[in-house]
Amino acid sequence: MTSSDFALAIPAELESALRLKTSQYLFTQRPWLDLYGINVRPVTPFGIRKQFVDPALIHRYLPDELLFEVFARMGPYDLGKAACVCRKWKYTIRNPVFWRNACLKAWQLSEVVENYKIVQSKYEASWRKMWLLRPRIRTDGLYVSRNTYIRVGVAEWRVTNPVHLVCYYRYLRFFPSGKFLYKNSSQKVKEVVKCMNFRAPKGDGVFRGHYTLSDDQVEAAVLYPGRRPTVLRIRLRLRGTTTGANNRLDLCSLVTSGVTDNEFNTHEEDILGIVEQWQEDETHNPDVPAVSHKKGLAPFVFVPFEEVETSVLNLPVDKMDYYVPG
Repeated sequence: MTSSDFALAIPAELESALRLKTSQYLFTQRPWLDLYGINVRPVTPFGIRKQFVDPALIHRYLPDELLFEVFARMGPYDLGKAACVCRKWKYTIRNPVFWRNACLKAWQLSEVVENYKIVQSKYEASWRKMWLLRPRIRTDGLYVSRNTYIRVGVAEWRVTNPVHLVCYYRYLRFFPSGKFLYKNSSQKVKEVVKCMNFRAPKGDGVFRGHYTLSDDQVEAAVLYPGRRPTVLRIRLRLRGTTTGANNRLDLCSLVTSGVTDNEFNTHEEDILGIVEQWQEDETHNPDVPAVSHKKGLAPFVFVPFEEVETSVLNLPVDKMDYYVPG
């Protein structure tokens, strides 16, 4: 006779109950763990009702509606600075209305429906993420390219020849409508910014052009009037030193070509539509050959309007002989 002959048959219900009772000693009950992630408002003592008062003076005297209207009239970069003030401003500025208006203005060359499709498909329906990650041309300042070269001077009654370091600048100012201004000058940034507008006289040497933006590639064209009209074709690549900065433009190619009088008179306002499909060595005027410039291709650095007076690009050659844009 074995011990198995004396085993008792335990019902299944009783066996599961015994296991549950044993597990109570293995796992300690901690009911407060269920409160994690749940915001519970503290209960005021019985009979005392105190109204919440914001300690910040500006929040007590400035209603949320007026604060919203103030933020709605600020630019995206000013909104980024205001978000660093306090937590309330940070979460208020996260409102997608502010960033939607900024995105639709920045990419107004694309249709509104196309912008809505892009934000839904590529940026998880976040206008703020679209503003930070999608390449865009900045219109709140100037893009400046500082170029230098060495020119040998004329020696008079000297054994050694003098050498001069010549510095000149290329200036670009873009507008959301697809137009831009171009100027090539030796003047500093703080002097040129005054004439970089559509009201500038012809004597200032400010030329108008058109541009297109496709991903991070920029195509631009400027028409030089005269007896032999010449078009300047510019190819640029947009990038940024930080996320959302878009503060650098790499100059990929710079080509001058000739156009006919008919093209000049017919398409003077939109010369980019004519030369956009041209080859690099193509010209329509045999007297003006196509020339691809290999010098003076320093990257463009963005300078906001509020920093034109203090920018390091205003320094003379004796204090900054060479500038590394980064």
